[in-house]
Amino acid sequence: MVGPAAKRAAVAHLQAVMSLSERRACSIVGADRKMIRYRSSRAPDTALRGRLRDLANERRRFGYRRLFVLLRREGEPSGINRIYRLYREEGLTVRKRRARRKAVGTRAPILVEAKPNARWSLDFVHDQFASGRRFRILNISTMSPRNA
Repeated sequence: MVGPAAKRAAVAHLQAVMSLSERRACSIVGADRKMIRYRSSRAPDTALRGRLRDLANERRRFGYRRLFVLLRREGEPSGINRIYRLYREEGLTVRKRRARRKAVGTRAPILVEAKPNARWSLDFVHDQFASGRRFRILNISTMSPRNA
């Protein structure tokens, strides 16, 4: 899904490069002409964006909810939906932590009993014929106490 800003840019490009009319460019892009002509009357939130970015850099583990609380303590009257919108527009996301690899158990050598056929090993072996056909073999072997 493409947003209105991208559609505006596409229509402007078609008009400039291919010298198409606005109506024709909008029909190609699939945009409404009122959307192309729309100019936002919303005031730019440059100070709030900057403060939100600063807080996010200070406290990297905080998401938008906790940053909202910090801004509220500073006296910011904006609601959480506005803070969330600015947070997303600025590309501020909490970095995912990589999972630590945990050892499953204690490492101990495999004990071999003193009787024949006490330990069996199995493994798949695969290769390819000259004709290109592949084959797999299940290799099963016993380990006697003398071989171990």
